Formats: sequence, C-alpha cells, structure tokens
Amino acid sequence: MSAQTYLAYDYPLLSAFWTMLWLFLWIMWLVLLFRVIVDIFRDDSMGGWAKAGWLALCIVVPFLGVLVYVIARGKGMGQREIAQARDQQKAFESYIRQTAKGDPGPTSSVDELARLSEMKSRGDISDEEFRKAKALVLSDYGPAERSGAGSVPTAHGR
Repeated sequence: MSAQTYLAYDYPLLSAFWTMLWLFLWIMWLVLLFRVIVDIFRDDSMGGWAKAGWLALCIVVPFLGVLVYVIARGKGMGQREIAQARDQQKAFESYIRQTAKGDPGPTSSVDELARLSEMKSRGDISDEEFRKAKALVLSDYGPAERSGAGSVPTAHGR
C-alpha cells in the first residue's frame, strides 16, 4: 500500500472537517487581531500612551487584549470604519467629477508653450505678444504671479 493511500485511511473525513474548521477559525482570529491593531492606529481620539498601552496589551496577551478592546471600543471601531469608507467614497466621487468635467488640472510650461504656439499659428496673438508670453512661461514665475498685468494672453481677452 502506498503512503498516499495509507494517509487517506489514517485521516478520515471528520478529521479533515475539524482541520478545516480550526484553520478557518485561526484565519478569522488573525483578521480580527489585525483589524484591532489597525483601529488602534486609526483612532485620533486616543493619545500616544493609550495607543501604546492597547497595542502592548494586544501583543503581550492577544486573546484577552483583543477581547477587552472589542468590548470596550467595538462601537467606535465600527463608526471609524464607516467614516473612513465615507471619506474614501467622497474622494472617489470628487475625482470622478473632476475627470468628467475634463479639468486638465495644473498645466506644465510645455503645455503652455504648445498652447501659445497654436494661438500664434491661428493668428490670435501677434509675434510680439507671443515673445512676451513665451518669456513669462520660460521664466520661473508661478501661475499666481503670471495672473497679473503680464499674464499670458488668450484668444478672448487680448
């Protein structure tokens, strides 16, 4: 009889079930432990010493530490999870709205030079205006400093 066949006789179905159950419970325990540890760091209402104390308790006596933490702070743990999910959803929706509007965001000097060149080729700005605008773009002035009198001309407001 081969070793694999012997293992099948020696390891009946009920033992396989108990092994799978214990493996599942062990994985669930690790998930709960890491969720508690993440929640300890996520909680802004706790000070540094309180966080260190909870973390030490969860590391030194894990079963007792996690049980006490879930009993004492479990409701707040769920509220913090919901608040984080809402914040992520708002950030995602804001990104989608910004992208849907076609808002290109901040432009680089290369983009501005290309736009200026296109405006010059269409005849929207003169050669002199193009040179002044190009000098402004190539200088190290930020967009806020360019928005004054020497700003880059556009097709609508020369």
